Amino acid sequence: MSASHWEREHLAESILAALTAAGKDIDTLTVDDLAVTDQFHGGGKPATLRLARLLGARAGMRVLDVGGGLGGPARTLAAEFGCQVTVVDLTESFVRAGRELTARLRLAGRVSHHVGNALDLQFPPGAFDVVWTQNSGMNIADKERLYAGFHRVLRPGGLLALQEPMAGPVQPPVFPLMWARDASTSFLRPPEAMRALIARAGFVERAWQDVTAETAGPATAESVPAHSAQRLIMGDALDAILRANHVNRAEGRMVSSQALFERP
Repeated sequence: MSASHWEREHLAESILAALTAAGKDIDTLTVDDLAVTDQFHGGGKPATLRLARLLGARAGMRVLDVGGGLGGPARTLAAEFGCQVTVVDLTESFVRAGRELTARLRLAGRVSHHVGNALDLQFPPGAFDVVWTQNSGMNIADKERLYAGFHRVLRPGGLLALQEPMAGPVQPPVFPLMWARDASTSFLRPPEAMRALIARAGFVERAWQDVTAETAGPATAESVPAHSAQRLIMGDALDAILRANHVNRAEGRMVSSQALFERP
């Protein structure tokens, strides 16, 4: 797993400039002002709210957001549900931008951002009530190790809330994808294989729901605003990525799931 695909120089400054150009007052930003910009995953903020409802997010929950990127879901969980969220991401520019946006929303007391590897979580056993992960495992080949780590940092009775693109019944996928230019850095498995490996990691399934249609997104970049995370991070590559994504969804090459698991 490498951060090189995602690393962007001066990302925080680019985000603030794009927000200003879009008419946002960067000194009085709200979670909703940032929704187009910081929810960098399929389905955007509506998908985050959907997963939060599936989880039953509530005040006081200690949440570890693995691969939390710019921190959009974390700030949503903190501001709208009262959670205490720790964000870990491998990409330093994402973490710096996340800290800047969290500070501007005055949420630094409830959301913290850390550079870290999802396969080597530096937290004690049982430290969290929830592990949350949205569209963050696609570049990770060793999913068995990934979910074993999730299990370790959860307390007994803790919950794993996930959203992931997965391999559809038709293979292979069409590239480029948002997370990979070719098959060398994309590691999708079918839903049934994912359910089985998460169970082997020690989790009990509480819910599994197909959200392919809800997270499909636009077929081209034409309607994507200039201050969106997709546009700011992927730049000129975005249109080819969205066209390939549309083909993958339409032809059954890729599906998306949201799920909830419990650590006994």
